[in-house]
Amino acid sequence: MMFCRAGHISGWVAAAMIAVAGIVMPAGADAGMGYAVVPTTIIYPGDTLSASQLQEVEVTNPNLAGDFAKSISQVEGLVSKRTLLPGRTIAVSGLREPYTVTRGSSIRLVFSLGPMTISAAGTPLEDGATGQLIRARNMDSGVIVSGTVLADGTVHVRAK
Repeated sequence: MMFCRAGHISGWVAAAMIAVAGIVMPAGADAGMGYAVVPTTIIYPGDTLSASQLQEVEVTNPNLAGDFAKSISQVEGLVSKRTLLPGRTIAVSGLREPYTVTRGSSIRLVFSLGPMTISAAGTPLEDGATGQLIRARNMDSGVIVSGTVLADGTVHVRAK
């Protein structure tokens, strides 16, 4: 009879020690929840993010979820779509690539079909980043065309 009580008590002691260990060392502490990027100053919409405005902090909130930035190199050079406050995580969806062409500027329109290439002066009707499809107006004919923005700022017009 005494043997059963000792086993029963030792079971309760073991359970209590496990509970205390869970309180002292939460599961997320040893899992390494990683880092998040936060601004050190207020960043307004349209501002380009630079490393001097950002800092990496260790994530301590296990409930933090979403598409927040995890390293400065991931967001450096991108442009903010909304106001970013100091100490708050940066959602990657709140950033965009900088525009390669801006609305109203002068650009070169290029159309290629096999060995034939046609080039004309144009003006974009909307802002566009590299790889984005935009509308532009041919300055000579006034015709509005659609094309893909290239890295050098030209627009490659697609065939209709």
